[in-house]
Order: sequence, then structure tokens, then C-alpha cells
Amino acid sequence: MSITIKSEREIDLMRKAGEILANVHQRLAQEIQAGMSTYEIDQIGENLIREYGCIPSFKNYQGFPASICISLNDEVVHGIPSKTRIVKEGDIISLDAGVIYKGYHSDAARTVGVGKISESAEKLIKVTRQSFFEGMKKASAGNYLSDVSNAIGNYAEGMGYGVVRSFVGHGIGTSLHQEPEIPNFVCTNRGPLLRKGMTLAIEPMINEGTFKVDLCSNGWTAVTSDMKNSAHYENTVLITDGKPEILTLTEKEKEDGFLELF
Repeated sequence: MSITIKSEREIDLMRKAGEILANVHQRLAQEIQAGMSTYEIDQIGENLIREYGCIPSFKNYQGFPASICISLNDEVVHGIPSKTRIVKEGDIISLDAGVIYKGYHSDAARTVGVGKISESAEKLIKVTRQSFFEGMKKASAGNYLSDVSNAIGNYAEGMGYGVVRSFVGHGIGTSLHQEPEIPNFVCTNRGPLLRKGMTLAIEPMINEGTFKVDLCSNGWTAVTSDMKNSAHYENTVLITDGKPEILTLTEKEKEDGFLELF
């Protein structure tokens, strides 16, 4: 397994890529309202990315036709934007996006509600987010990758949710997907030792019911097998000797005290 350790120059570039993507996510979430199509949301997202002088990481990646993966309600990941898919009050939307800045990628996902959403949907989003931060408590040099995976999986399962096993996180840098693969569920294999300078995209996908998913006929979009809601929370993370540095945390999340969650 070849895991890249980033130089200080590379880390600076990835910090900038992460800062830009955080800004895109914060601004995109503010634009969403009932009655919009997922195609419109994708167009806004792509325009924001290009406004910062960046390239959307996802557009045409392995054939994906859009810049933002937009997954509604029971869609877990890789939702394809459509002019006929209209978001409505009470929906939850997972927005997964990446940017390329001077050859370096950042990757992050957020699940947001449209207008007033149900208490169960609110709780799902909160637990998914907190499962990520439980993982961050273990994401430091000297620990094993499985320490992060186990912390995420144990927390989410302990709250009664299903942890998706079909999709995992990944290393990131000059390419969108690098080694290692990063499970969000409990692992018996310790995996690699975490080292200072690793950059990882850690992304729990948590389901209200079963962990099982089905692939749609479009070959991309995964949905929960029981048709219950799913949420997604992802950040690009830099491993250090102490607390990890989250490169894609939004300014609002910082103001709301998310840095105190791990």
C-alpha cells in the first residue's frame, strides 16, 4: 500500500483547496430552496467552484456527468442532478463536491435540510456529523486507521443507525482517490499506521435503517435498501502529531463550535 506523505508546499496547496471548497459548501447551502431542480443546484455549485478559479473534481470523473453529487432522502451517494428532480420542503439533500486547485484536490460532503424537516431527519444529520468527529478523536499520528473507523462505526451503530459498508473514504492529493481506503464501520484489520502529513477524505454515510444499499439503473446512484433516509458528512483531513487539521470546515461550522467536537 503506497500512501503519500505531503510536503509543506503540498499541504499549503491542499489547505487552499480545502478553504475554497468550504466556502463553496457554505454558499451553496444558502442557495437551496424548495422548488429548485437538482440540475439548478449543480449549476450553482459549478459556477461557485469556477468563480474561485478551480476545476470541479467530479465533472466527467469516470464518466460522472455533473459537478456536484446531489442525493435526496433515501439516496446515499452519487445522485445525478436532473432538470426534472425538484426538491421540496422537508427533503434532506446530501451535497458531495470536490475542487482542484493548482493540481490538488479537496473533497467534502454535507447533508442539509430544505425548510422545516422532521425531528428524525434532524437527528440523522446530527448523528452522522458527530460520527465523523468521533473518528477525529482518533485521527492522529501513531494511531491506526482502524481506530478512526471503529470510532465512527461504534458511535453510529450505538445510536441505532446503519453504517454503509459499500462505500468508504480514501486518501486524497494530486488525484481524487488515493490509498488508503477508509472504512466507516468497525474493522478487525488494524490497517496502516497514521503518519503526519497524510491527507484523507473521511466520509461516514449513515442510514436511518439498514446499512444495506442498492444500486440504481443509472449505474451511479446508491439508495437505502429499506427506502429510509441517509446522510453524508465528509471532510478532507490532514494528519498531524496532535489533533487533525480539518481542511474543509466552513466558517459557520467554526463559529458554531465544531472545532470543540473532537
